[in-house]
Amino acid sequence: MAIYALGDLVPQIDPTAFVHPDATVIGDVIIGPDSTIWPQAVLRGDYGRITIGARTSIQDGSVIHSTLIYPTAIGDDCVIGHLVHMECCTIENGVLVGSGSIVLHRAIVREEGLVGAAALVPNDMEVPSRAMALGVPAKIKLDAVEPEMMIRLGARQYVENGARYRDGLRRLDG
Repeated sequence: MAIYALGDLVPQIDPTAFVHPDATVIGDVIIGPDSTIWPQAVLRGDYGRITIGARTSIQDGSVIHSTLIYPTAIGDDCVIGHLVHMECCTIENGVLVGSGSIVLHRAIVREEGLVGAAALVPNDMEVPSRAMALGVPAKIKLDAVEPEMMIRLGARQYVENGARYRDGLRRLDG
């Protein structure tokens, strides 16, 4: 695993979390219980804190960063899709952030919100609870999220997949 301290900044990873050997975690990063960090994801807490809650999935190729002024906080039971870029934002519990999307400084995605694939959530935007943010720049579609089918099921599947990987992943090339 590529897990690095940077000076006094040391990642805190719950022992039940799964961090893929090809993911990178640097510095002031907290990863909660049963969360999963997938291949090529980069969580770089060199300037500010990154917090990942319980049972949250950070999928392949996603980049999470923060600054000296603004941390990045991702709640419990979230699914952060492939190739997502997040910086200095707040993602509340039970949120889905679709593949290829970007969520920027001081943006807030409220509980059970959804950011559509390839959407751009600009600085200071707030996505209300159970709303969708779609497009570039994102436009809000209120009361459009059915959390059980759109978010919770996927979050549970990634917890199970993390346990499967923790128990069964093995490298074959030496």
